[in-house]
Amino acid sequence: MPIMSEQKEEAPQTLGEPVCMLCRRAQVNPDICGRTFANSGLCAHEFCLFFADGLLEWRCPMGGIFGFSIGAVQRTIQQADQKHCFVCGGRGATISCAETGCERSFHLPCTEDGQCITQYFGQHRSFCWEHRPQQAAEAAPSQNTVCVICLEPVGDSTSYHTMVCPVCKQAWFHRACIRKHALHAATMRFFCPVCGGKRRFRSQMTTLGIQIPIRRPSWWDDAAYQSLRERHRRCDASMCLYRGGRERAQEKGLWQLLLCRSCGSEGTHWCCSFWAMRGNGWECDTCAGAGTASRPNSDPASPSTSCQM
Repeated sequence: MPIMSEQKEEAPQTLGEPVCMLCRRAQVNPDICGRTFANSGLCAHEFCLFFADGLLEWRCPMGGIFGFSIGAVQRTIQQADQKHCFVCGGRGATISCAETGCERSFHLPCTEDGQCITQYFGQHRSFCWEHRPQQAAEAAPSQNTVCVICLEPVGDSTSYHTMVCPVCKQAWFHRACIRKHALHAATMRFFCPVCGGKRRFRSQMTTLGIQIPIRRPSWWDDAAYQSLRERHRRCDASMCLYRGGRERAQEKGLWQLLLCRSCGSEGTHWCCSFWAMRGNGWECDTCAGAGTASRPNSDPASPSTSCQM
């Protein structure tokens, strides 16, 4: 059970900072609260809007703040004004536990201190520390187990802040680490860092409150990674025999371009490196070891003579 603070007055915000009208905070963890939106003099965090009691059903594609009408948001604020956050004790707790009969309410920025879970999909349900879904780990981490992302110790017991891959049960990580990893990787590249598990891994992570954005990875549009998204299209044999040049190839036949079966970052025309072919494909010098991949053939009887055309 998390330690709850006594009721206290809300800390004043820094002059000039936009304050979310739902959580009443300006400085929050954007990984939890999302982006900040403002309209008609009102300000709100993206996920403070999504998780506020009953507000999601009033969302429409156009207008308001991120699709939420100003009137609906104001009504939600008024209704929550008399509710106190069970974590910090402050007023205006717009999020309630989804468990039937539970009366606990809280602010979105207080979720980690209160060990609450918010599910970033579907109905965007929220749960307090007592009713939150939990992992059924078969065994606690050993004493020297480290987070596979930050390489810092995860402790020797399961907890709200410690998670394990449900597929291999070998990869342990901190909640904050796997959350940040999911935000950067997004749906396309989010899987267990150890076993590569995807479907079951993603399903359990979202249930346990990890947000997996439905978009391309954050690095996708970075020019520095542009080459990683393009298929290699050049013959890198030390002696290219194709009269069309290294940059050209045919779809099939002697001048088909083959990529290294290990790294895919180097290529060769079939005829330029046929002597280095193996039953399961071709490898570049780096992957196969120097002197074992494509290289010029000095044998005058080599079939390379017949390849020139």
